[in-house]
Amino acid sequence: MSQPVLPSTSGTAWHSLPAKEALSKIESAETGLTAEEAARRLKDVGPNVIQRAKGDSAFKLLFRQINDPLIYVLLASAALAMIMGEAIDGSVVLAVVVLNTAIGFVQELRAGKAIEALAGMVPQSATVVRGGQRSVIPAADVVPGDVVVLEAGDKVPADARLISVKNLRVDESALTGESVPSDKHVDAVPEDAGVGDRKDLAFGGTLVTSGTATAVVFATGGATELGRISSMLHEATEIETPLTRSMAKVGRVLTIAIVAVALVIVGVALLRGYPPVDAMLAGISLAVAAIPEGLPAIITISLAIGVQRMARRRAVIRKLPAVETLGSTGVICSDKTGTLTRNEMTVRALWTPRAGASAQGGAGETIEVTGVGYAPAGELRRDGAPMGEAPEPVRALLRAGLLCNDARMKRDGDACGIEGDPTEGALVVAAQKLGVDVEATRREYPRIDAVPFSSELQLMATLHEAPGGERVIFMKGAPEVVLGRAAIGDAERAQVIAEVERMAAQGMRLLAVASRAQGRDAASLDEAHLTEGFELLGLEGMIDPPRPEAIDAIKACHDAGITVKMITGDHLATARAIGEQLGLVREGGRAMNGTEIARLSDEELRAAAASTNVFARVAPEHKLRLVRALQADGKVVAMTGDGVNDAPALKQANIGVAMGITGTAVSKESADVVLTDDNFASIRAAVEEGRRVYDNLVKALAFVLPTNLGEALILLVAVMTFPIVGGAPLMPITAVQILWVNLVATVALSLPLAFEAMEKDVMGRPPRDPSEPILSRFVLVRTAIVAVLMTAGAIGLFLYEYFTEVRGGVVSEVAYREAQTAAVTTVVLFQIFYVLNCRSLRDSMLKIGLFSNPWIYVGIGALLALQLCFVYAPFMHTLFGSAPLSLGAWINSTLVALTILPVMSVERWWRLRKARRAAAEAQPADAGVQRVAGATAGH
Repeated sequence: MSQPVLPSTSGTAWHSLPAKEALSKIESAETGLTAEEAARRLKDVGPNVIQRAKGDSAFKLLFRQINDPLIYVLLASAALAMIMGEAIDGSVVLAVVVLNTAIGFVQELRAGKAIEALAGMVPQSATVVRGGQRSVIPAADVVPGDVVVLEAGDKVPADARLISVKNLRVDESALTGESVPSDKHVDAVPEDAGVGDRKDLAFGGTLVTSGTATAVVFATGGATELGRISSMLHEATEIETPLTRSMAKVGRVLTIAIVAVALVIVGVALLRGYPPVDAMLAGISLAVAAIPEGLPAIITISLAIGVQRMARRRAVIRKLPAVETLGSTGVICSDKTGTLTRNEMTVRALWTPRAGASAQGGAGETIEVTGVGYAPAGELRRDGAPMGEAPEPVRALLRAGLLCNDARMKRDGDACGIEGDPTEGALVVAAQKLGVDVEATRREYPRIDAVPFSSELQLMATLHEAPGGERVIFMKGAPEVVLGRAAIGDAERAQVIAEVERMAAQGMRLLAVASRAQGRDAASLDEAHLTEGFELLGLEGMIDPPRPEAIDAIKACHDAGITVKMITGDHLATARAIGEQLGLVREGGRAMNGTEIARLSDEELRAAAASTNVFARVAPEHKLRLVRALQADGKVVAMTGDGVNDAPALKQANIGVAMGITGTAVSKESADVVLTDDNFASIRAAVEEGRRVYDNLVKALAFVLPTNLGEALILLVAVMTFPIVGGAPLMPITAVQILWVNLVATVALSLPLAFEAMEKDVMGRPPRDPSEPILSRFVLVRTAIVAVLMTAGAIGLFLYEYFTEVRGGVVSEVAYREAQTAAVTTVVLFQIFYVLNCRSLRDSMLKIGLFSNPWIYVGIGALLALQLCFVYAPFMHTLFGSAPLSLGAWINSTLVALTILPVMSVERWWRLRKARRAAAEAQPADAGVQRVAGATAGH
């Protein structure tokens, strides 16, 4: 006899099946599975756990740090130097490699563990019905077909179809982005309903906030919504940052060029009669000279400084390259709730059938409520003007909303909050804005009984004793439900329905409020008392309002050429209304929902993603597809989110931004940046800092590369033209002296550039094209000019000092060391004067302020002290082959190095002149374009 198999559950739209049919299809019953059947199914499907992904091994992380062409060249140079007996040279080069490798290795050890955090959302235990008996079992042992019991405070152990429900509300914000708990019921919903609209399902990892239910499990482990998201996290690929990509390209080009030139120089040296060892040392020296050994440390430390600045502006960077990538961002896809909005439901409009004496017998009236959030600050306005004292119908509406309510206000210093449902909290705050004393009113109308809110009834009702002893029922709920119990005529009913539609079109959540006198003897309340005869007091319309600072930040992003898109799990009308208030979409403009996205091909989605700024009712796979569509269009995408449903898109985006306050552990571990205040304005600040970091990195590159090219040219000229003295080649600078310049002098001067003030127009430019090479034409031209000037000065002074000493009868070895020291000192002084020109790539030092960055002078002072040590300290003479210099040699080196200042002034003038001429010829449409053209002239 064959063993029975588990009923197939894949491909079934469980939310569209009636509860009994779902039980039948999974071959279960309300009494649950037998213990034997559960054990068999557990063996077939495996435990109810999310599989954890294995991280990279320490060896793999280590190899990643040295898997770079430039590192290979340095390692080969160090090995050759040691083989030829130059132990000091080889050891210094090797130490540089070890230092850079250690920095990268430590950084990668901090990689996030998103899937481990996802697995942590599954509860430890679950209550199930097996063989008609309740029992508590490990959540890992839950199987498809198990009937689970859910109560307030429980985490749902697996995806399940609800069988019976009593007032069940589930917080699904982590999965859907909905800011309020979802009301659940047992009725089947359409097959094409999105995750947020599947009211008859409970999803694993979500939290029951109120009520009770039983449900039959249809998916466990990797087959659940959480499991699906885990799979998408595996599939999401972390995109290489623009900086990493640019530097990798620079590394490849430099490696090929350095190896080729080093081989040429070895060949030329051998042809000129160099001893083989000296020829090889010349090639090694050139390789060491041309490779910017200090650059990885400079980039890492510059990014780290950016991290500190961003942290002060409430953006915590988890992955270092994200600092620069933020500055290249062209599109920001933002969650709505709590990021663009306050995540504080606020009553914005009131409507009563008769708002005042002037409206008696006439049409109702809408009254605006000002103020946002839970702070009881605001007023009532009619036609934009303050109302003064509110008419009695308005007071009755607000009083009823306050009394038929379980929420309470709480204060923490100056901060206001609520305990209970956010929607009910909004009603309490609205009453307080009118000046109602909440506690006094509740004492004046003591509650006798209540019918709590239920998803079946879609309303809540309370029985109170009014002053004078009369008993009154207050009711609030969905407008269509309350309206069905109200005693109103057809004309007034049509008027109310029209008002409901008008307010809903503005994205408001609506509650209708009604009351009915119940006589003095009423002692209890049940559903039978709620059928008819109620007086409609009015409507309260509320919305989660936009943050004022988010509106300003979005405008600043638009000015900077950054497109902002809102992607939310909320309803389409609400999303569009908020989008209009934020300036993301024009009134009545286009917005898309998840169902529309699902129907589009990848090509169609690329076009839709480019032209649409508001997306509503989206599922995790929709967010992932949107990010990929934008990336396929060549955009650098930043994605914000706080829920589990955001994690795959956060990981896929070029920059993932998680919310520090409301964000789940999964979203934070998947992100590159965490906002400590959950505020979109902090994203704008982070982008601003990112652009500043990139500007300063370009300044550092423009400073570092001329030194390396200049040193390589010095060696090239020497090998090709210098004489061989005493059987050995005459070299202006040695390999270890080159390392002194590259690691000590260059780093000491380039690091202060990371502290340069932000350029005034940093948010007035379009985003940097991610395909644009970091070595722009400007950097290359500047590098060539400075390198040639530095080469001429260093070689000229070397020859002058060497042959002056030799003609004076000084021993050749002494003359040689002094001349080399003069050449090194000249290069260092060139760097000191040149770094002053690199503080701004388009303005003079006088214009940006001599002391706007005091760290530059700290770096110069530190380098001068170190160079004095290099020149005069005996132990430095042993390590680097240096020698003391006379005052005259210092004066000569200083005068030669000063030539860089007028040359750079002419270069800047010529470059900006060409940029202005090009901008004028282009005849831009407005001054903003001219400003952008001028701003980018130096980049």
